[in-house]
Amino acid sequence: MAERRSLAVALAVAAALTLAACSSDGSVGGSDPVPTTAAVDAGRVLAGIVRDPAPAVDATTLPSLTHAGEDVTFRADPGGLQAVYFGYTNCPDVCPTTMADWTVALRRLPPEIAEQVSTVMVTVDPERDNDILTGYVQSFVPDAEAAGTLDADRLAAAAEPFGVSYDVTTNDEGDVEVSHSGFLYLVGDDGTLLVTWPFGTSSEEMAADVQQLYETQAATS
Repeated sequence: MAERRSLAVALAVAAALTLAACSSDGSVGGSDPVPTTAAVDAGRVLAGIVRDPAPAVDATTLPSLTHAGEDVTFRADPGGLQAVYFGYTNCPDVCPTTMADWTVALRRLPPEIAEQVSTVMVTVDPERDNDILTGYVQSFVPDAEAAGTLDADRLAAAAEPFGVSYDVTTNDEGDVEVSHSGFLYLVGDDGTLLVTWPFGTSSEEMAADVQQLYETQAATS
C-alpha cells in the first residue's frame, strides 16, 4: 500500500507540471501527411514515463458514448494497443493539441501496426460532453471511441489507476472551469499501463514508443 501511495504521489507531482485549467471553446486541428516511422533501435529508451510495476487499469469500465449500451474496458484487443486520454471538448489548448499530435503519431506508424492501435477519449466534463464527445474525438481519429459517465465515483475509480487528476468547478460569473492532467496513456492487451506521455511529447517520439512496445508485446506473447 505504501508503494502504491508513493507511485501515486510521484505521478501527481508530474501531473501538476502539465495541469491545464481552461474554460473557453477549443478548436480541432489537422496535419499534413507525414512519413512513417522507421525500424526502432534495439536499445532505445522509451520517451514516455514507465511505472514499475506497471499498474493494472482495467478493473473499472465506463459507459461507451459511441456504442449505446456497451462499456469501454481499458484493455487493448489481443495483440493490440489502446491509447487512452482523459480530457474535455471545451479545452482550448491541451486537449486539441494532444489529440492532433496523436493523430500524426498514428500516421507515422506502419499501417499494419496503426490498425492494431485503438483510441479512447474519456470526458472529465460529462455534463457538457456526453452528447458530443464522439464527434469531437472522431474528428481526430475516425474510429476512436468516446467514454463518459455522470457517476462521479465510477469516473474517479477509472481515472485513479492511470494517475489522472481533474477538477470541474463553476466560478462567480457562472462559467465552468476545468483543470486536468495532460497525459496520454498507452495500455497493453493485458490491461496494464505501458507508458505515460506528458503533454508536449512529439508525435515522432510517441510513434516510436508505440512501435517498440507493439514489437515487444508481439515477441513475448
